[in-house]
Amino acid sequence: MRTFILLIAMLPALAMQGQGKNIESLEVRTTAVCDMCVTTIEGEMIYEKGVKKVNLDLASNIIHVDYDTRKTTPEDIRTAITKLGYSADEQPGDPQAFAKLPACCQKEGCGKVTAPAEGTEQTP
Repeated sequence: MRTFILLIAMLPALAMQGQGKNIESLEVRTTAVCDMCVTTIEGEMIYEKGVKKVNLDLASNIIHVDYDTRKTTPEDIRTAITKLGYSADEQPGDPQAFAKLPACCQKEGCGKVTAPAEGTEQTP
């Protein structure tokens, strides 16, 4: 009986042991420009396999993603963003998904990749 109680007491510690070691951060440049973009990207990306946290900074057009490296890759995350209709780094948004975005997003061209301004550097 003591062994059983000791085992039950140790289970939470064992479960916590492997957590957090495989979490990495990724920054993805996008062309999102409005609050609807934030709602769509943050609301949908959190359900992607392995994604732990999503934050879209409209001022810099950067999506910050914390993800589990055992469950997803940066390429998979970028692909998921493009499937929402938004650009992800240099990948344009899916045209069919873009057509389903709110009117304000389509008007601003959120899914379209634009050339970087002269004198600025675009980072992947």
